[in-house]
Amino acid sequence: MKKYSMETIVGIFVVIGILCVGYMTVRLGKVSFLKDEYYSLYAGFSSVSGLRADSPVEINGIEVGRVKRLAMDQEKQKAKVELSIRNGVKVYDDAIASIKTSGLIGDKFVKIDPGGSGELLKSGGTILETNSPLDFEDLIGKYVFGDVTKGDKKKLK
Repeated sequence: MKKYSMETIVGIFVVIGILCVGYMTVRLGKVSFLKDEYYSLYAGFSSVSGLRADSPVEINGIEVGRVKRLAMDQEKQKAKVELSIRNGVKVYDDAIASIKTSGLIGDKFVKIDPGGSGELLKSGGTILETNSPLDFEDLIGKYVFGDVTKGDKKKLK
């Protein structure tokens, strides 16, 4: 009798442990079973240097989504970035997407100026106005070899 009660207690703890691991997997993996909490937007950039899938997307300094996928648009010869934006966040068709660096040599993220005077972008919509990241190596190389124009000097300051 004592043997069976010990096995029952161990079995209960194992089941509770498996449930806890499953719960943590769903929470940390940000998996949603009931509904989509995000919608997709697209943006085309001439360069996505340093940007990775799962990089943050920010509006006004607040994280509102993540970069879902990076791909090449062969027709337009641009990098196509799929952004996953949280539901309830409004982005308009006059929005501007820029690739920025967090800190001096930090990771890249997408900053969106959401606009406001145009129509609301729906899931699958495209942000037309984009700014690619500055290539500091290229600017420093131009500066060292004396090929910097006045416009480039302002960017370095």
